[in-house]
Amino acid sequence: MSEKTILIAGGGIGGMSAALTLAGRGFDVRVFEQAEVFGEVGAGLQLAPNCTRVLIDLGLEEPLRSVAFLPDGTQMRHWKRGTVIGENDLGDAVLEKYGFPYFHIHRADLMRVLLDAASEHPGIELSTHAPVEAVEQDDERVCVTVGEERITGDVLVGADGIKSVVREALFGSESPAFTGNVAWRGLVPVERLPAALIKPKATVWWGPHKHFVHYYLRRGELVNCVCVVEKQGWEVESWSERGDLAELKNDFAGWHDEVQSLIDNIDRDALFKTALYDRPPMLQWSRGRITLLGDACHPTLPFLAQGAAMAIEDAAVLASLLRQAGTVEAQLKRYEDLRMERTAAIQNGSRRNATVFHMTGVKAWARNRAAKRASGRRLDWLFRYNALDAAGAPAQRTPS
Repeated sequence: MSEKTILIAGGGIGGMSAALTLAGRGFDVRVFEQAEVFGEVGAGLQLAPNCTRVLIDLGLEEPLRSVAFLPDGTQMRHWKRGTVIGENDLGDAVLEKYGFPYFHIHRADLMRVLLDAASEHPGIELSTHAPVEAVEQDDERVCVTVGEERITGDVLVGADGIKSVVREALFGSESPAFTGNVAWRGLVPVERLPAALIKPKATVWWGPHKHFVHYYLRRGELVNCVCVVEKQGWEVESWSERGDLAELKNDFAGWHDEVQSLIDNIDRDALFKTALYDRPPMLQWSRGRITLLGDACHPTLPFLAQGAAMAIEDAAVLASLLRQAGTVEAQLKRYEDLRMERTAAIQNGSRRNATVFHMTGVKAWARNRAAKRASGRRLDWLFRYNALDAAGAPAQRTPS
């Protein structure tokens, strides 16, 4: 029996990563997911070396490589002319420099890899259709109410996403601000496209008041498209809201032929749209024996491709700290102290990118010149971070 039992509210990417990192340190873990099945809404993710080092440390490299795509670079292009504004190397260059790969992966595929590993781990108990409805704690234990059952543990981790019940129980409700941006997400089967139309890169097309991102998924079988437009009058925050292809085509009318080809071949059954809301960095994540992780405490706009990575980093740092000497309360305080500055920088950087990507006129011209000079240098602060060592000399991992 381990020293502590950790309760996790939320069984998405953040919650499952936390379960695996904590169980890998020898804790007993119980995960409560409100949905009837474990899964992820959405399509593509970019997993940079700062988070693949954590996933590979969990022994997941082989299953990840079997479903992922390895891009050879990133590229910024002009919305109409298609000219390359700036680019960065990925692929072998990233592996050589940081020691870990850069993956493009479908959210459902990553979730399946994490779920398979968690299901096989003797220290993890998974529950679905199990919403955490109430939270309480004292000096020695924490208790959650799930249906008619009350479950106790030593620590509660709120990994229950952007509308976190745990966060609201600790700090009250919030009123996020609409950014004025609406995001489209869609998938294009590669067989629908002309051969070699799409390069093996994460490509972002910068345009006036909007941008368009695309990259390969599933070993190159699909192209993931994320299309963001400044517009008012529709403010539904939901990744499961269906989108209308005619509206998307109208939003990007006049853009480059490659963008048009992608839009024309999007799978209509996999086209969604959501209004993007912003939430400022929190000043506190923990109280007593309860803390938050991932989108529950630092939800991030999708303009640095680091949202999932931050949750995975959180999981590694939290697990390392809870194995070290000291009270639970002290280690949870250390956890937020170690993570707050970096996650706030990611939130703020993503917010800035929303403005930078959509510049017009002289500002866009100056941005493009700066992007050419910065090519190859701007990602180092993101990729170099080592969550496995961030908490100081971590304890030896406990074999599963």
